[in-house]
Amino acid sequence: MSTAIETYKSGPFDLTHKLTVEKHGHTALITINHPPANTWDRDSLIGLKQLVEHLNHDDDIYALVITGQGSKFFSAGADLNLFADGDKARAREMARRFGEAFEALSHFRGVSIAAINGYAMGGGLECALACDIRIAERQAQMALPEATVGLLPCAGGTQNLPWLVGEGWAKRMILCGERIDAETALRIGLIEQVVDTGEARGHALLLASRVARQSPVAVRAIKPLIQGARQRGPSSWLPEERERFVDLFDADDTREGVNASSRSVIPSGAINKGGTNDGRAFRGTHRPPRRAHRRGHPQRREKP
Repeated sequence: MSTAIETYKSGPFDLTHKLTVEKHGHTALITINHPPANTWDRDSLIGLKQLVEHLNHDDDIYALVITGQGSKFFSAGADLNLFADGDKARAREMARRFGEAFEALSHFRGVSIAAINGYAMGGGLECALACDIRIAERQAQMALPEATVGLLPCAGGTQNLPWLVGEGWAKRMILCGERIDAETALRIGLIEQVVDTGEARGHALLLASRVARQSPVAVRAIKPLIQGARQRGPSSWLPEERERFVDLFDADDTREGVNASSRSVIPSGAINKGGTNDGRAFRGTHRPPRRAHRRGHPQRREKP
């Protein structure tokens, strides 16, 4: 993984100070920076949507990691003071802002990883649910407690949570208000990895760096196929899967990658000419990357 860290130049718009962005190699690190509990408000939600849209047009960014500032909160969700006066117009706007921001995050064309470094409550957990992969620290607590105050999760929680953990656990968390710890979240499939306190960010960046070893064109084609089963049955996606497989042969990445693999030679920088050496599969190195497994041999699972 590249150790270079630089401030990410996010574009012509002014990002809210409630989100900070750094560039680590080919990964954008987004930090929710709204103390004391890293809550979401109108400015930060608009800022997240704009940022993800900008990252989608940055050919040098393959992945993003989102985490919370400090050591206690990933995000406590919405700032409930916004709803204290019962204004339905404001509630409608905020529901729309939450939906737009987290749907944009879900549709990010690269790989998104939530580094859950503390409490992920309400809209904070919904932000993590919108990501492709979730890594949580041992002390993290996760909940969707909206029904406790007479509300409901309006940023994907009622749909994304049962897809990951099943209807029963989704009902326990949403209807019964059950809060779970990181080990339980791992066991039920809400997160993919548990790490020690203070290590979620580093593990997430390391995992994100592996995306640079993949063809970005292939990643962009594959991700919608995986997520598409949420809207349509798997059988309806099979013809699309085959068509996208063939479409990839229009890309220089694919032609050089396949030809190089058949010759056991790595292509001479078809992707990211002049880039760093953290993505060997497409960076002009002289030997092929180590395969996770060979055909006919099961892949070893990494211990969390």
